[in-house]
Amino acid sequence: MNDMLKNLQMRDWTETKAHSSWQIFKIMAEFVEGFEALAKIGPCISIFGSARTREGNPYYELACDVACRLAQDGFGIISGGGPGIMEAANKGAQKAKGKSVGLNIQLPHEQYANPYLDNDKNLHFDYFFVRKVMFAKYSQGFVMMPGGFGTMDEFFEVATLIQTKKMTETPLVLVGREYWSGLLSWIDTVMMKKESNIHPEDLDLLKVFDTADEVVEYFRVFYTTNKLRPNF
Repeated sequence: MNDMLKNLQMRDWTETKAHSSWQIFKIMAEFVEGFEALAKIGPCISIFGSARTREGNPYYELACDVACRLAQDGFGIISGGGPGIMEAANKGAQKAKGKSVGLNIQLPHEQYANPYLDNDKNLHFDYFFVRKVMFAKYSQGFVMMPGGFGTMDEFFEVATLIQTKKMTETPLVLVGREYWSGLLSWIDTVMMKKESNIHPEDLDLLKVFDTADEVVEYFRVFYTTNKLRPNF
């Protein structure tokens, strides 16, 4: 019986290895399609946040306003392409007649394409890591609205890339002091001061604002002295 189980496991492992080899081509195709599409769009800012935030929520309306104002300044707006804050960002971009980009991904719940995406800028991904590379490479700034695990993943991914200089210094903005204050307090008191796991200058990478005026002005000032270009 043990030999039978061992043989079955080895067969399954061999089949898995064969599948993994072919999977490389699918991953490559997603990278190529994403690079070709996003390189044509021009300078963009990514806006992240919860898929569960609905129209009428103050953060939804704020995300829409931020996106609209940034689009009026000439930036394309990239979101994850789904509902909630993502929808608000694309809605704001279309309101300003700006470029409205969605990097969609297949999920078992919550994710569907929102109606405010430009038809030629609605990209689809199977792999989270490919999708995150697209955000990181082609965004000239990152706006983090309140969100859940996915938003935190994207926030710490970007913060790590900037901290380690794998990405050029790029604006990383947290919107909503009340929402972010608990996390930032823990980063300051525990991560930095108690455990010394980051340096004080690492906190300088993060800017925290409450209004669209603050966000837009920060980007304007930053890009008076910094070039607009892909991040790596």
